[in-house]
Amino acid sequence: MKSGRVPYNYPYNCWRSEMAVKTVRMEARVSPEERERIERAASTAGLSVSAFMVGAAVERAEEIIAEATTTTIPAGYFDGLLAALDEPEPAPRLAKAARRARRTPRISAR
Repeated sequence: MKSGRVPYNYPYNCWRSEMAVKTVRMEARVSPEERERIERAASTAGLSVSAFMVGAAVERAEEIIAEATTTTIPAGYFDGLLAALDEPEPAPRLAKAARRARRTPRISAR
């Protein structure tokens, strides 16, 4: 990356978030125990409380969105689906329609 170019497989948000200007503020109410725990974790991670909380929230948000937008199926079902796509059932009416379409003259652009 010395040339200033980003490789195609480089995480997009990884380099982009450093340059982003943060202008929106969010607040949360926490108990004294939660605050102490968050401050301790942030300190242990070498981050500010704000950076720690934003990072943790964004990471969890990405997990939840991924779970909601990803469909997981058993391997056997997936293998069966691929096999069905590779070897379709005969469709005589479709074959007949295709033959008819080949014989029918088409309108051509002049």
